[in-house]
Amino acid sequence: MKIPEQTMQYKNLGRSGLKVSQLSYGAWVTFGNQLDVKEAKSILQCCRDHGVNFFDNAEVYANGRAEEIMGQAIKELGWKRSDIVVSTKIFWGGPGPNDKGLSRKHIIEGTKNSLKRLDMDYVDVIYCHRPDIGTPIEETVRAMNHVIDKGWAYYWGTSEWSAQQITEAWGVAERLDLVGPIVEQPEYNLFSRHKVESEYLPLYTNYGIGLTTWSPLASGVLTGKYNSGNIPSDSRFALENYKNLASRSLVDDVLKKVNGLKPIADELGVPLSQLAIAWCASNPNVSSVITGATKEAQIQENMKAINVIPLLTPAVMEKIEAVVQSKPKRPDSYR
Repeated sequence: MKIPEQTMQYKNLGRSGLKVSQLSYGAWVTFGNQLDVKEAKSILQCCRDHGVNFFDNAEVYANGRAEEIMGQAIKELGWKRSDIVVSTKIFWGGPGPNDKGLSRKHIIEGTKNSLKRLDMDYVDVIYCHRPDIGTPIEETVRAMNHVIDKGWAYYWGTSEWSAQQITEAWGVAERLDLVGPIVEQPEYNLFSRHKVESEYLPLYTNYGIGLTTWSPLASGVLTGKYNSGNIPSDSRFALENYKNLASRSLVDDVLKKVNGLKPIADELGVPLSQLAIAWCASNPNVSSVITGATKEAQIQENMKAINVIPLLTPAVMEKIEAVVQSKPKRPDSYR
């Protein structure tokens, strides 16, 4: 069946006025580890050609090299800064005792260093890359507001925080008349759903939190490429640092479910990877699904997932659920 071509949609980042492409691109794993500036330019341009306007990074990716590569590539491409949304994340900035975490010192120094590497005056969104139990949340909220007041970032958010921590941050922000986090960046895919579909439920209505989710393909497992039992030499799981991730992800039960999803994708006439990405994007609380790719061909494939979103009827969603059986039970109070 011929699937009608869709155009990229732009969704508000949570309750903010910022618009991000429904599918975005993240530099994790690839920039600095697998790609240099020349290759990054062709990858980024391919994303732009498909309507992507949101590009995600972090100070820790390739020890800062990912930011340098992205910044230089964007500069050489000559893009207009207001046409794109760039984010970075602060937490792991180096080996020193004050080079990590969410202290006022590291947030301010880390942000300045990120901007230097990106060669930009500001990022659109800055995230706290993990919660920091060693720093009072009030210190972090105040520091993030300082960054916004200075114009180094326009919005701030969290990544992999608990609902309780985000609620606490909002409580501080409201008490001090400051800006709260508008976005959370959690892992979200067919095998990892509890936070997005259960734990965070009150946050969407209470605070208008948006989501930019990562790992829609569960590190490539949902492409089906690992189902033969071999790990392709050019894949993420072949990289030395990701070996332990491979052993965790490639368990029989998961691979059996991936096999079970294949006929559903075949029936729709789409690759499994596109079905998996479209499934994430179809959640109304997800503002943008961050995709990764090392080759232009992968981007072209991934971006076609927007054509699959309209095909995900309630009946198709039920079929998917019957195979993965991963829907979290909702707490009674949110029914």
